[in-house]
Amino acid sequence: MTKERPTGPRTGRSHWTTRRWLRTGVAVTLAVLTVLGSLGVWAIVRTSHVTDELVRYRSPALDQAVRLESALVSQETGVRGYGLTGERSFLQPYTEGMADERAAVARLRELLRGDSRGRADLATVERLAERWQERFARPVAAAAEGRAVAVTAERADDGKRVFDAVRQATARQQRHLSAENADAVAELRRSTRLRNVSLAVIGSVILLVAGLVFEGLRRGVTTPLAQLGRSAREVASGRFDRPLDGTGPADLRQLFADVEAMRRRLLQELEYSEEARRLLDEQAAELKRSNTELEQFAYVASHDLQEPLRKVSSFTQLLQRRYGGQLDERADQYIDFAVDGANRMQVLINDLLAFSRVGRVHNDHTAVDLTQVLDRTLDTLSVSIEESGAEITSEPLPTVLGDPTQLGILWQNLLSNSVKFRAPDRPPRVRVGVERNGDVWEFAVTDNGIGIEPEFQEKVFVLFQRLHTRDAYPGTGIGLAMCKKVVEFHGGTITVDPEHSPGTRIVFTLPAADAHEGELS
Repeated sequence: MTKERPTGPRTGRSHWTTRRWLRTGVAVTLAVLTVLGSLGVWAIVRTSHVTDELVRYRSPALDQAVRLESALVSQETGVRGYGLTGERSFLQPYTEGMADERAAVARLRELLRGDSRGRADLATVERLAERWQERFARPVAAAAEGRAVAVTAERADDGKRVFDAVRQATARQQRHLSAENADAVAELRRSTRLRNVSLAVIGSVILLVAGLVFEGLRRGVTTPLAQLGRSAREVASGRFDRPLDGTGPADLRQLFADVEAMRRRLLQELEYSEEARRLLDEQAAELKRSNTELEQFAYVASHDLQEPLRKVSSFTQLLQRRYGGQLDERADQYIDFAVDGANRMQVLINDLLAFSRVGRVHNDHTAVDLTQVLDRTLDTLSVSIEESGAEITSEPLPTVLGDPTQLGILWQNLLSNSVKFRAPDRPPRVRVGVERNGDVWEFAVTDNGIGIEPEFQEKVFVLFQRLHTRDAYPGTGIGLAMCKKVVEFHGGTITVDPEHSPGTRIVFTLPAADAHEGELS
């Protein structure tokens, strides 16, 4: 059967397979997520940078500017107090302010390393503070306690003017730093909003992609597979006439086409099986009719043919007795031929009747003691056994499930053949052996007769197959064929042992009685 392919025009994306859809979807998703992830990382990094700038530089710089101004005010307060009172203890704020100024300036230089305007403001404050120090603070602080008041009075106006300039410079510095700090705070807010928006967009896109993937898988994979499963279950339940029409990617449509081809093939096989069963039923009916006709023929043979044959045999024997020796030698020979032919015909008909009855008459299976059957058979063959000087021995035989009459025919044919086909130079010796092999008994009938050539060991079980002339060994050639039919009717096998010599060894099997206990119960 030619493999079907998905039908329809192979244009656009109709020929895309599930793998290609998945690869494309994953690639697009990764690209979108990469762009959004880059935007999110950039927003986070920017927010972190602005936060770092604000926390590490802008806010500390403003704090240090306020500290610098406070240090200068402390210096001015200490110097003015000393100048007004003349007591040196008032210089302590001045001394501490000098130390705070140096620390604040050093810290501001470090914090404003990348800020040119801030460094310019700091330089201006330093320059004006140095001028105030030089013109007013240091001369007053260096004056003796008795001269401090006079020095202060002399330099008060100039000192106030210069210190006002210092105050203006620090105020301008703080305004600039406050503005930069406010700008940094505003930038931080914008960065934070951008970061939040980016993360929200990323989350939304992820949810959207997840929804699209779920919907795509549902429409392109799970729904077609569920449809295929339902259709397959319907076909499996016996609805072979329902076609399968698949949707989805190309490979799933191909799978639908393959399953549809399988359904059609099953439908064809079913139709073929139905036709074969119909023919088989017809043949069975014909065989039954033929068996009925065969039974009728057997009946005719056993009644209608026997009577004329009996008349022919009787009258030819009367002719032989009354006119034997009165006619010429040729006439006596013809009469002998007629008598012999009638007798052989009668024996042949009887053997055929017995062969046809195997499996059809006396077929009730019961437990059969083969030892008793063998003893009855030996009694029946006692005359030929005594005349031939045969010696027949047997191992203890088991009980099997079968028909006693047919098993008697089996033993009679096997033993009579062993006695009949004996060697001319020695009396027949026959041994019946048996052993258990699983669920069957394996029997062996061994003799020391003339044996069977290897090329004839299969032919001897064929009906009417003879290996010798009637003059040498009388018979119809039905005995071993009947044995085979009896053994096979009981579910066994029968063969000739090719390795036994001299003589013949017939091996056959019969099911053990305990193997049928489950069936009998």
